[in-house]
Amino acid sequence: MKPFKIYNQVLVEFKRAQTGYATIAIIGQSCIGSVAAMTLLMSDIQTPIMLILLFLVTILCMAFNGAVLAQLKSKAVFNLLILSVSFSILVIIANLL
Repeated sequence: MKPFKIYNQVLVEFKRAQTGYATIAIIGQSCIGSVAAMTLLMSDIQTPIMLILLFLVTILCMAFNGAVLAQLKSKAVFNLLILSVSFSILVIIANLL
């Protein structure tokens, strides 16, 4: 129950000042996505799975940026931010191990 409470509190705060938070989030999320793409491209083993992961990292980053530019509802933008950052971080960790 606690994670949902934290999620709702952060979502309310994101809605309160969406313009400012979205601007900061674009910068941070794009940097994390770039690092994930770099780790995929620097991998010694280039397989189709790596290219699919690169595609997914790119699409998720672009989806969030597009959602901000299209001024979608706060919850959709926030969920895309969480999804994009989480996926990028997982890709980075998987490539470092």
